[in-house]
Amino acid sequence: MRKMLFIVLMTTLFAFDAFSYSRYSGNASNEEQKLFFIMPSDGEIVKSPVRVKFGIEGMEIVPAGVDKPMSGHHHLLINLKKLPNMKMPIPADKNHLHFGKGQTETQLELPKGKHTLQLLLGNHLHIPHDKPLISEKIEITVE
Repeated sequence: MRKMLFIVLMTTLFAFDAFSYSRYSGNASNEEQKLFFIMPSDGEIVKSPVRVKFGIEGMEIVPAGVDKPMSGHHHLLINLKKLPNMKMPIPADKNHLHFGKGQTETQLELPKGKHTLQLLLGNHLHIPHDKPLISEKIEITVE
């Protein structure tokens, strides 16, 4: 009986710890969280340099390296056909821009034509959360 009580107690503690980590860790995200563009809007015709403002609800923006629950920093995906591996750090190149200082807006020099933009939140190590927080993809035209 004592052994059974011990097993039940340990299982309960383990389950509670796992729930706490997934619900409150920086790697969690849920339906109450949203990543979006404040500007430009989908379908907008703009001039370069393009002012881009990022929006977020339900999470806090912090610099890269800051391991804080329910937080992360922005990554701007430009003209991507395929999303990066969501289990690995987000690449850093001309199509994957990192905003590791906690920035919430930028100016982009883009050539004339159509471009797609999408936001992806990364944790303190630039890795998307267990349930990735990603915006809708928008398309803009630079004239």
